[in-house]
Amino acid sequence: MTQTHSQADASVERPQALRFALLVPTCNPGPAWAGFLQALAVQTLQPDRVVFLDSESSDGSPDMSRAAGYQVWPVRRRDFNHGGTRQQGVDTFAQDMDLVVLMTQDAVLASPDALDQLMRGFVSPAVAAVWGRQLPGPQATAIAAHARLFNYPDCSRTVWLQDRKRLGLKTCFLSNAFAAYRVPGLQSVGGFASALILGEDMHLSARLLQAGYAVRYQAEACVYHFHNYTWRQDLARSFDTGVFHASHPWLLDVFGAATGEGLRFVRSELRYLWRHAPVRMADALVRTALKLAGYHLGRRYRSLPSAVRRLLSMHKGYWA
Repeated sequence: MTQTHSQADASVERPQALRFALLVPTCNPGPAWAGFLQALAVQTLQPDRVVFLDSESSDGSPDMSRAAGYQVWPVRRRDFNHGGTRQQGVDTFAQDMDLVVLMTQDAVLASPDALDQLMRGFVSPAVAAVWGRQLPGPQATAIAAHARLFNYPDCSRTVWLQDRKRLGLKTCFLSNAFAAYRVPGLQSVGGFASALILGEDMHLSARLLQAGYAVRYQAEACVYHFHNYTWRQDLARSFDTGVFHASHPWLLDVFGAATGEGLRFVRSELRYLWRHAPVRMADALVRTALKLAGYHLGRRYRSLPSAVRRLLSMHKGYWA
């Protein structure tokens, strides 16, 4: 059964003696990288190993990372793959660890105990993956802020495969912007899949649930992470999501379609904007239409010319 924060989480203690590595794919993270490194440096619980999987950054960030005492592992940009590169990192740097923590370069640890709180999510050996809460930063638009507040609530929960009857596709939702995995559990289901346009985290989460593991959302473990997407980016992201679902139909077969959740999101977004930014409501409706169009085009990507696929896609390297 799903456990909420109020039911079972208030007194959770961090499991002892769990060694973990932190892996972060990077590619020109820019000026904000100093803030990422600073937030990592002040963590009360430090990783046993930190490695940045860097795709030919030219902004000086690799030197900053090395100066801070961390390892930088070069990845050719043309070879980067959301699932494959992360799995190579796990195989190379986390095989001797109990856990591996994955983050993205644009997610900043929100408090000095963020990593410690993430570790506290491993409340039992059955929990194979824990993912944290994403908060909108001060630069987030109202639309971006709502997306984080909707998808990352303040209530922790542990889910199992049987929860799909109630939660549908949301059961296997998980984000590698801030997530941790038991290395033996991750490897037991084959690790991250490489031939994915996106969604390597959800794809793995679904397979962990099917293998009998639990997945936990740990709301007390927080990062600042958001996207102020343009209309074009919203369409492209939704197109890639449609490609992902069309390429792996078993996800929808096992967990159910995402249509109900989408309608709930739109209603919630309009209520939120009415209270906080009513001038953005028309903007949100246009974005909703673009997302729907992009998603349905993505579901039908096989009937589109290759040039159109690349034009519509956010992850254009996938089509190379």
